[in-house]
Amino acid sequence: MAHAPFAYNLAHLIGATVLMMGFGLLYQRRMTAVIRTYALQAMALALAAAWQAAIQDAPHLYATALIILLFKGMAVPAALQWLVRRLGIHRTVETALGIGPTLMAGVGLVALSIVLVIPMDIAGTAITRESVALAMSVVLLGLLMMITRRNAVTQVVGFMSLENGLLLAAVGAHGMPLVVELSIAFSVLVAMALFGIFFFRIRERFDSLELSYLETSRGDSQ
Repeated sequence: MAHAPFAYNLAHLIGATVLMMGFGLLYQRRMTAVIRTYALQAMALALAAAWQAAIQDAPHLYATALIILLFKGMAVPAALQWLVRRLGIHRTVETALGIGPTLMAGVGLVALSIVLVIPMDIAGTAITRESVALAMSVVLLGLLMMITRRNAVTQVVGFMSLENGLLLAAVGAHGMPLVVELSIAFSVLVAMALFGIFFFRIRERFDSLELSYLETSRGDSQ
């Protein structure tokens, strides 16, 4: 097991990297840049799982790290890139809120996570408690991305970033069984297949993935 102070600092550094990639997703304006940033976030999450495997002496978390790297860090971004090329999506991402206000809202959500989680008496080490605060911040940033992005693809990326936050909390907890990681990986694959079908149906019906066209068709806007 790694030396405690070093393990504490490095675990927080890796978790903060996952969080910074969440802010990166909010900052990006191009579709391809959004997907690349998500891939980097997933790779950082895989590194977090591998490091937790070392400091918890939990070999099954190495399998978790490999699953995250292969599926979330490589397979899912590749599938999204294929969808972007197949659907011809290469333009700037439309936002419901400006980049500056969105980032400020993200900072507020991170502060809220710290205020709510850090004082709590969570069973386990300090690393687990701090990791939960970071993970909750990632979850809220993913939710914020889903709210402030108008394109269906970027909303899916926000959903998967939210799920990255849940995984960050899970790998920081002691004793998570391997079946949990396997079920999560399977759920991600099923979700990607469904989202792909959903995208094609939207594009076929409306010739666009902008949600404003769906609202117009529904009669909510003119």
